[in-house]
Amino acid sequence: MPQPSAAKRPPFDPGDPLGIDDLLAPEDLAVRDTVRAWASDRVLPVIADWYERGELPGVRELARELGGLGALGMHLEGYGCAGASAVQYGLACLEFEAADSGIRSLVSVQGSLAMYAIHRFGSEEQKQRWLPPMAAGETIGCFGLTEPDHGSDPAGMRTRARRDGGDWVLDGRKMWITNGSVAGVAVVWAATDDGVRGFVVPADAPGFSAPEIKHKWSLRASVTSELVLDGVRLPDDAMLPGARGLGGPLSCLNQARYGIVWGAMGAARACFESALGYSREREQFGRPIGGFQLTQAKLADMALELHKGILLAHHLGRRMDAGTLRPEQVSFGKLNNVREAIEICRTARTILGANGISLEYPVMRHATNLESVLTYEGTVEMHQLVLGKALTGLDAFR
Repeated sequence: MPQPSAAKRPPFDPGDPLGIDDLLAPEDLAVRDTVRAWASDRVLPVIADWYERGELPGVRELARELGGLGALGMHLEGYGCAGASAVQYGLACLEFEAADSGIRSLVSVQGSLAMYAIHRFGSEEQKQRWLPPMAAGETIGCFGLTEPDHGSDPAGMRTRARRDGGDWVLDGRKMWITNGSVAGVAVVWAATDDGVRGFVVPADAPGFSAPEIKHKWSLRASVTSELVLDGVRLPDDAMLPGARGLGGPLSCLNQARYGIVWGAMGAARACFESALGYSREREQFGRPIGGFQLTQAKLADMALELHKGILLAHHLGRRMDAGTLRPEQVSFGKLNNVREAIEICRTARTILGANGISLEYPVMRHATNLESVLTYEGTVEMHQLVLGKALTGLDAFR
């Protein structure tokens, strides 16, 4: 079979060595470039300061800007949502996390957890009330599933919802809740006599509070809170009618995990690009360190895992758009891509040497953030067991 002449081959692009951009439609590239430009202008110049201070100032203004971009609930249809493809949503997650995991977490929790739960399981009245202002960033949402003593085993949750006449009364605690202290609405999952049910809880409901969690060494530029429910009384129509049992919250988590598959590669890309640029400029023994074999071996291995991870994310995105993506496949992506992203960050740190621990470079910030990403939406062990069960047909969870 005749081979194309070298003159027809595009030049090698260190930023896209496998030519993955060729798989993307013009509208996909437009979404990616719009989010990248916003993040470069709005987040990158100040993120190191936010991280060092351990806060996300102006989060409500940021949410409105993200709503103006169409990034909140962007993969949902109707109610002011953009109706973007899964691939486009993934590309946006990659660019947000290339800026900082905290920004991607803000977007993911809003769209893939809180908004998705209402969009999929809510009544028409709940959708009309909450989704348009959430899509615009005028109302921030959070998602209350994890508890102080129950993370990987949500079936053991202690938060209870009991009937009192025509109302529901909620009591319990939720922990490690992104957006909690700034949310106008919380989707809270509670045990009832009829199984686990979801509830839409306005933040101004009496008995509801969301104290912020401090002293974090990861996701520092992100609002993380506890949710406290002390006799929160809600009308009957606050319950999500379409969700019964753990399948409801777990399907929401699957949406968020999909965004992480892409987002982790954004953090990895930022660290790889920082190390690559540094290797060309930093001189030791009279030459740039990028000219030494061991440094080139590190860079080659980092590029392999980075772009394999992006290809995996793209493949899963196409499956999601086709309606054929399985939860086990999302576990495959989350497990692989976060694990490899952390290794890329650590290798980048070795290339930068002592400078790698400075906030003048993004490497240590991304590395510490990814320690949280590794754990939330399913720990390494949980995803290994999900895949182990799928491979063997044997349940090792219990």
